[in-house]
Amino acid sequence: MRENIGTDEITDPTDLRQLLGEVMPRAVNKERIALHPRDREWIANSPFLIMSTSDADGNCDASPKGDPAGFVQVLDDRTLAVPERPGNRRADGYLNILANPHIGLLFLIPGRRETLRINGRARLVRDAPYFDNMVVKGNRPILAVEVEVEQIFLHCAKAFMRSHLWQPEQWPVDTLPSHACLVKEIQADITESVEELERYYSANYDEKLYRY
Repeated sequence: MRENIGTDEITDPTDLRQLLGEVMPRAVNKERIALHPRDREWIANSPFLIMSTSDADGNCDASPKGDPAGFVQVLDDRTLAVPERPGNRRADGYLNILANPHIGLLFLIPGRRETLRINGRARLVRDAPYFDNMVVKGNRPILAVEVEVEQIFLHCAKAFMRSHLWQPEQWPVDTLPSHACLVKEIQADITESVEELERYYSANYDEKLYRY
């Protein structure tokens, strides 16, 4: 942990509240515990979410999940399911769920500046009848995360407005090297050449989006 030299750290909730001010009633009252029909519609139109978890010691993980819009299945007004697709097999978030079921989901829709936030409790499911509705290109998910909704609300647009996330003309010039170059530079144990890594991250990724 960095030393607090010359910083004014906040350590007390009262101090934090004095700094930020009181919560606006509209922000408090927007919380719900069950999915509204418009929440269902939002989820059906979302092709991307961020899944946040932590282990029993509070070590956190945030993982992107993406598929064709509607990939998350709404099972009822209090339950939804997120399919697992092929990845790097680290399973950081899934291991967290086994130790601590609390979970946060952030649903994005391209072009929309608001997000849908869902917090709840999760469990891992190896198979279920609804897996048949999660088939993409002939591939069923290997598992799913079932989430029992405890808190749900729409989040305002300010972060997206400040970041210009959906405005390409406002994006900074991309000066970073390719992913293959980054991996070669950062990971000391990589023996493949940049050219080999470029081939791996192009053709190999396309071929194995849904195959394990």
